[in-house]
Amino acid sequence: MSEEKLYAVKDDEGKYLLMDITPCWDDNSGTATKSRALALEWAKNYSGHVVTFVEEPEKVVLTEEQAEIVDTARVSDIPATYISARTDEYNGEESLLMNALVNGYTVKKEKKYLLPMDGTLEENDDNDNFQLYAYCYKGRWLTDECETDPSYLHFTVTQKELETAPAWVKAINPVEVTDDEQ
Repeated sequence: MSEEKLYAVKDDEGKYLLMDITPCWDDNSGTATKSRALALEWAKNYSGHVVTFVEEPEKVVLTEEQAEIVDTARVSDIPATYISARTDEYNGEESLLMNALVNGYTVKKEKKYLLPMDGTLEENDDNDNFQLYAYCYKGRWLTDECETDPSYLHFTVTQKELETAPAWVKAINPVEVTDDEQ
């Protein structure tokens, strides 16, 4: 992130100086400049004060586990120590979480998958098609029949669930579900 700043002139009523053909005060917009000296000159000439606009830092993308660490650190007496004790400084995670603590964060959406079982598609005459899907419920792997219409995609599983799945589940080709379908 660059530390580039923009300056504008504001009056005591909250209006911004608009440097158009004839300078005027405007409720909705004003003229910004990269030159602090120019903004100070405008403020002096038109009886206003300089305001500074700084670009908001980009939020860090974290996993759910990392977000938990940052949230707990935020209410800790010593947030930096809390983060440092739970991360490895050599892989960059400590710096990442410190940055998230200061600048904010968003949680990375975990990829989700459908596990349609080959050879189980049942096509009916009334345009309802059913497919057998594998899914995980409270740590148990089950199968159930569901309509193939995308609005019925409630048998999704996560990558973490797939990693710990039994061999029969790992043999199924996962189909990634996009954000549009979730």
